[in-house]
Amino acid sequence: MSDLKQQALDYHEHPRPGKISVEASKPCATQAELSLAYTPGVAEPVRAIAENPENAYRYTNKGNLVAVITDGTAILGLGNLGPLAAKPVMEGKGVLFKRFANIDVFDIEVQAPSVEQFIETVANIAPTFGGINLEDIAAPHCFAIEKALTERLDIPVFHDDQHGTAVIICAGLINAVHLQGKELDKVKIVCLGAGAAGIASMNLLIEMGARRENITLVDSKGVIHKGRSDLNEFKQQFAKETDQRTLLQAMTGADVFVGVSGPNLVSQDMVKAMAERPVVFALANPDPEILPKDAHAARDDLIMATGRSDFPNQVNNVLGFPFIFRGALDARARRITRPMLVAAARALAELAREPVPHEVLKAYNVDKLEFGKEYILPKPFDPRLIQRVPQAVAAAATK
Repeated sequence: MSDLKQQALDYHEHPRPGKISVEASKPCATQAELSLAYTPGVAEPVRAIAENPENAYRYTNKGNLVAVITDGTAILGLGNLGPLAAKPVMEGKGVLFKRFANIDVFDIEVQAPSVEQFIETVANIAPTFGGINLEDIAAPHCFAIEKALTERLDIPVFHDDQHGTAVIICAGLINAVHLQGKELDKVKIVCLGAGAAGIASMNLLIEMGARRENITLVDSKGVIHKGRSDLNEFKQQFAKETDQRTLLQAMTGADVFVGVSGPNLVSQDMVKAMAERPVVFALANPDPEILPKDAHAARDDLIMATGRSDFPNQVNNVLGFPFIFRGALDARARRITRPMLVAAARALAELAREPVPHEVLKAYNVDKLEFGKEYILPKPFDPRLIQRVPQAVAAAATK
C-alpha cells in the first residue's frame, strides 16, 4: 500500500471515523437552558414559523444549511460506485463549505432507482435547507434533475459539477485569453468532453461573450456535428455544420482547448496544430489530457492550466461553490441565476489581477505570485475571496 493511500485511509479513520460532525450552537448545561432548547420553550419558535414560514430563517439554522446530495453515479473520476461509496466525497464537500464560507452541511446519499424518485426525495426533504448542492450525478440525468428541482423549489439548487466548474473555467479563460492578447468573442474554442462540466462551461462562456459558432464540442465519438443521430438534446445545441470529425482536425487553428474528459487524450501534435499563443486547459483529474511538461515541450507560447494542485493554474472548484452559496444565502436568493455565475467568474478573474497578500505567499511557501501565465486564478486560501465573490453574487441576485 502506498504511503499516500495509507495516509488517506488513516486521515479518514482516526481519531474518529469521517470528516464532519454536528455541534450544538446554543448552551444546554442547565435545566433552564434545556427548557429553552426543547420543551416547553421550543414551542414558541414552532408557533412563529407556523404563522410565518419566513421565521424559519430567524429561529433555525435553515438559512446557513446546505444539503450536499448525490446518487453516486459519477464519483470524481471513479464512475458509478453507488451512493454509499460517495459519502467520503460528500463529507469532504461539507468540510470545504465550512472552512471557506462558514456554511453548515448535511451530506445526503440517496439510493434512488430512477431520476424521478431522486427528484422526489430531494424535493421532499428540501424544507430543511437553505440551499441544495447536487454532486457527482452522471450526465445527462444531472441536467434533468437540476432543472426539475430548480422549478419546484424556492431555494437555490446548484450542480457543482456543472456550474461550479464552469465558473472557475470561465474565470481562468478570461484572464488567459487576455494575457494572450486575444478577445473572448473572437477566439476559436474546442471543448473535449460533452458531459455536465463541458456543456455548462460552454454555455457560461457564451453568456460572457464567446460566440457559439466559434465553439466545437467533441465527445468520445468525435466532433459533435449536425450529421450525427446519436446526440441528446444538450449536445444538439452545439452541433454544427462542419467537415471536422477528429479532435486533431478540431484543434487545428484553435485558440483555446478545454478538456473535461480523460487522461492522455491530447497529443503534442494536436497542441502544435493550434493557433499562435494558445490556451490549454487540460482538466481531467488526476491525469490530465496532456501533461504540462509535454504541452510546454510542444509550444513555448501557451498558457496551461490543469485540475491539479502540483502544477500552476489549478482550476479548483473550491474557488467557486462555497462563495457562490455564501452570496446566494446572504441575499436569500430563490435561484442561482446565470448572471450570478457570471458575477462570480468576473470577481475571481479580477481578484487574480491584483497584488497578492503576504499571507497567501506564506500559505503556499512562495516568494512571489503575480498576474501572468502561471497565475491566472486566485489561490483557495486567499482571504479576500470571502468578501469579493459572495458580495458580487449577492449583488447580482438582488437585481
